[in-house]
This record gives sequence, structure tokens and C-alpha cells, in this order.
Amino acid sequence: MMRKLSLVVTLLISTILWAQPAHEVYLFDFIKNDSTQTYTLENPINISDNKGLYDNQPSFLNDGMGVLFSSTRNDQTDIVLYDIERKEKRWMTNSTGSEYSPQQTPNKKFFSAIKLDTDDTQLLWHYSFRRKKPRVLVDKLKIGYHAWLNEKVVVSFVLGDPATLQVNNLKYKIKYPIDKNIGRSIHKIPTTELMSIISFEHDEPEIYSIDPINSEKKYLADALKGSQDMSWTPDQTIIMGRANKLYKLKPGTDKEWKEIASLEQFNLNGITRIAVSPLGNKIAIVVDEPLEENTPSEK
Repeated sequence: MMRKLSLVVTLLISTILWAQPAHEVYLFDFIKNDSTQTYTLENPINISDNKGLYDNQPSFLNDGMGVLFSSTRNDQTDIVLYDIERKEKRWMTNSTGSEYSPQQTPNKKFFSAIKLDTDDTQLLWHYSFRRKKPRVLVDKLKIGYHAWLNEKVVVSFVLGDPATLQVNNLKYKIKYPIDKNIGRSIHKIPTTELMSIISFEHDEPEIYSIDPINSEKKYLADALKGSQDMSWTPDQTIIMGRANKLYKLKPGTDKEWKEIASLEQFNLNGITRIAVSPLGNKIAIVVDEPLEENTPSEK
């Protein structure tokens, strides 16, 4: 299973852009009904609006006022910042290579992204919102995905057979592996100093918390079947998607996945990556590019 997963990740990062699937990134209001423990999706906006091309990997700014994502233009993938209040896109990179998987850094001054260069070098880079010269953040590791624990520690999915989870302590300039056979969905668990991972060590994918400092792992739940991407709400509920539906599970409270919302009313399908805003009131969802006649209008 992991050999297949590593191959899929390599293809997603390294294939030429015309061969990548056409996705769009939609932003919704994410309204929780406390009495029924369900959610309502309202006011869909196609924030990528990039027909026929690859748009993916959304992440919210730390204040929830914008969404970073990867988007294709001029036969390469660059990073876009969508301003939620102004409903405007701004291109943040324009290098000779392609950038993927953007994340704002904890100090809010920068963002990091995977850069695939024209010579097939693939490294984690550090970018300024003020367009200052970027720099390599982690060298000598072919990183596919990453997430920040704090200002000095970044945790990464490193490509290989099997894929490994590695910690990079930028303050002390040390890096070390802490797990293997993991999926691409790596997140900091809200209000903790722990990360969550999806493990492929056993027959079925499982979600664990892991301490990047001492490698201590704790089983949280089985992953939603047919899905390999997740996000956390501020109250530590896991959200996953499959086809056109969203599901939730709160570790320690819920025993099984519960359907909470559907994209059927918006004629959208093929949910892959999702990101919940820091306040929990917005959600960005990557879907298959809808047929033109079925595309929902902005509200």
C-alpha cells in the first residue's frame, strides 16, 4: 500500500502540469448547529476560478482573513493569496519552478511552500509576503508536505519508500525522523503541541496524534474510508470528505464518522483536500472541476 502511496505523491508533485487533474478551490461559510451537531454550508465562492487547470492545497492565514493555495498559470504552479474580505486574488510567487502546499509561518511574516525546480530539485522554501528574496528553509530533504508546530519546528512528509515523517528544528539546525508509512495530511492539533498524521502501518488507515519532541504516538480514530485528507476545527473535531459529503468525528466523544453536510445542492463532487479556518467559521474545499452549466454562482 505504501509503495502505491509514495508513487501517487511523487506524481502529484513532479508530473508536468498539463497532466494534472483540473480542480477548483471553493470557499464556504461553515455554520455549526450545536443542537444537531451538523453544519450548514453557505455562500459558495470559487476562489481559484481557473478553468481546466490545477488548483489545490488551500490553507488559511493564521488570522483567518485569507487563503493560500497553489494555482496554475503560464505552464507552472504558483502560490495565490485570496483576500476574503476584498474577494481578490494576489499572486505571491513567480519563480522559474513551481510551488505547492503553502503554509503561513507562525510569526505571520512569511509563508513556506514546496518548490519543484526545473532541474527536479524539490525543497521546502521560505517566502516573504513583501516579495523579498526567498530562501531554502530545509535542504537535502525531498519534502512533499509540511506543517508548522511552532516558529522553530516544522514537521514534514519526506518522500521515499516508505514515506517518513521528519522533524526539522530550525533553531538548532537538526532534523530527525519520528515515523514512517504516513499519509500526506499533517496538521497541528488545535490548542496542543501535538501533530496529527494518518498512518498506513496497518491494513486500514488510522489517525494518530504524535509528539514531535519525543515521538510518542496515540491512536485517535480510523480514517474515513476512501479519504486521505482531513482538517481540524477549533474544538478538536476532525473533518473529512468523500465524494460530495463532509463527515465529522471528535476523538474521545464520537465512536464513528457522522455525515454533517453535503455539496449536492451546489452540484459539486470529488472532495479531496479541505481546510477549516482558525475560527471555524469558514471552510475551503477542493473539488473536481464542475461542469460549466452546473457551476454555483457567487452569493
